[in-house]
Amino acid sequence: MKSKIIALFGLVIFASCNQKKEAVQENEIKKEFAVFGDSISKDNALTAAQMLAKYQKLKKGDTLAVKFTTKINEICQNKGCWMTLDLGQNQQAFVKFKDYGFFVPMNAQNREVVVEGKAFIEETPVNELKHYAEDEGKSKAAIDSITAPKKELKFLAHGVLIAK
Repeated sequence: MKSKIIALFGLVIFASCNQKKEAVQENEIKKEFAVFGDSISKDNALTAAQMLAKYQKLKKGDTLAVKFTTKINEICQNKGCWMTLDLGQNQQAFVKFKDYGFFVPMNAQNREVVVEGKAFIEETPVNELKHYAEDEGKSKAAIDSITAPKKELKFLAHGVLIAK
């Protein structure tokens, strides 16, 4: 009789552990995102590492329609008109928004983000790099130190999801 009670007790504990695990998985699925631009879903988004591998295969002039998820590094502090996204390995993608049609919150750094749009490689001229440095609030010395164009991983997003 004791062994039946112990077995039943063990079964109840095992079942409750499985229920907690399912609840955690449901919470992950139900994570809320704010939508900016076109309505998109998180489904089938590439990881940052997968996206970096795609960028490494692109040449200047190539474009790639894609969706990926990562975290936000920086956001334009004037009005949220651009952001940089972490791709790992000290690489980042510079993101602008299609037709300058929407902006993102200026306080969303380090949040999870999903972007959908077009990836491409571009050489950014010095005057534009200095403009972005001003938007970031960098010092005059830092801005003046920009003297050469920079090859950048760029992204034109038509839809953005930011974790709340």
